[in-house]
Amino acid sequence: MTSRHNDPIDYYLRLTDEEIHLNPYIGSTIKLSYSGVINCIHCGRTTKKSFSQGYCYPCFRKLAQCDLCMMSPERCHHAEGTCRDNDFAASFCMNEHIVYLANSSGIKVGITRQENLPTRWIDQGAVQALPVFAVQTRQQSGFVEVAFKRHISDKTQWQRMLKEDPAAVDLPGARDRLIAEISDELGELSKRFGLQAIQPIANARVHDFRYPVLTYPTKVKSMNFDKMPVVEGVLQGIKGQYLIFDVGVINIRKFTAYEVEFSAEPA
Repeated sequence: MTSRHNDPIDYYLRLTDEEIHLNPYIGSTIKLSYSGVINCIHCGRTTKKSFSQGYCYPCFRKLAQCDLCMMSPERCHHAEGTCRDNDFAASFCMNEHIVYLANSSGIKVGITRQENLPTRWIDQGAVQALPVFAVQTRQQSGFVEVAFKRHISDKTQWQRMLKEDPAAVDLPGARDRLIAEISDELGELSKRFGLQAIQPIANARVHDFRYPVLTYPTKVKSMNFDKMPVVEGVLQGIKGQYLIFDVGVINIRKFTAYEVEFSAEPA
């Protein structure tokens, strides 16, 4: 799904030849039917199983964007000369990244590129977000994230996120407290990479998000196309990358490469 930062967030389901605005269907019965076909989002080949949200196994094994360091940037091995794709590293990893705080199921830390904002926050179901540092490379931002992780989570508790909107928190206050707690680590990173490598973002503002949800579930039941090829029910809301039905929830991003047909009945 793609999203647009409106109030509430607008969501669009991208199919092969069309893009469906989902917000008008909230409150209606919709059906998603999986055909059994999966096509790799990189090479297009048919595959029996999707890896890393849309890749066939050969692409998963060879592409730089599927390497372990994408999930753990501090483990970047470009300097050792073992990067899978130096051109990808130059265009993606060696560019500025943002370290941020977000409130999705409580305060968490994360990293992303500037051009991914605010989509990254919306995809995580954040109701608040605050940029904290601009960092020269992805690996360096990973080191900053690791320092934060000693004090707060870097994960969203997705079941909790789908049950409610968390209470608003003082993100600037949390930022200032956390920066003070990791000042020694930040100092060491500045010595290692240079004074310009990690820069606080001055005058950063808190971003707020509201999601199109009529009713949150009291119990979160996850649905899976591999076990349930037809997902049908009343669409009660959308948050993060999840469709919330009266019968359960489904993470649409997880099934990016799946061939799915959409149909709907009027409310």
